[in-house]
Amino acid sequence: MTLHIREGEAGDIAAITTIYAHAVRHGTASFELEPPDEAEMARRRAALIEGGYPYLVAGHEGRIAGYAYASAYRPRPAYRFTVEDSVYVDPDFQGQGVGRALLSALIETCEARGFRRMIAVIGDTASTGSIALHRALGFSHIGVIPALGYKHGAWRDTVLMHRPLGEGDTTPPGSRPPG
Repeated sequence: MTLHIREGEAGDIAAITTIYAHAVRHGTASFELEPPDEAEMARRRAALIEGGYPYLVAGHEGRIAGYAYASAYRPRPAYRFTVEDSVYVDPDFQGQGVGRALLSALIETCEARGFRRMIAVIGDTASTGSIALHRALGFSHIGVIPALGYKHGAWRDTVLMHRPLGEGDTTPPGSRPPG
């Protein structure tokens, strides 16, 4: 499958909203219970871009096959070189390498912007595909927070993984925040 990965644009919001709504309704990648509308998804995208974080989409034959973005891991200033990744793939494209292509591009983009560590906060230990994808791209297991959220009639764990970006923690970061 030929994918074209690029920065997400305002015109992608309808497709992104549809992909995310499916993930909210049927999966555990997000612990949201109700999918946000297009206006809210556009607001979230704009806030990330304004903050200097990448927001990518994967296109295939005129369709958005998936999207990925990095966001602040935590709001305190000492965390400014650490990002959290999010990857969502249209159900029609799952299992075809879209997630891997998006996460690889996201890692590369975050490294180029000066971020030093990426954290994966994976919704549920049953998300074996996401766990395997992160492991294949150099993430290490940090731990599991059991029963952190209640969704789809069951308590859900959260799996934490991490990966260094660029020089990681081997050198001090630059004097100004990345982005």
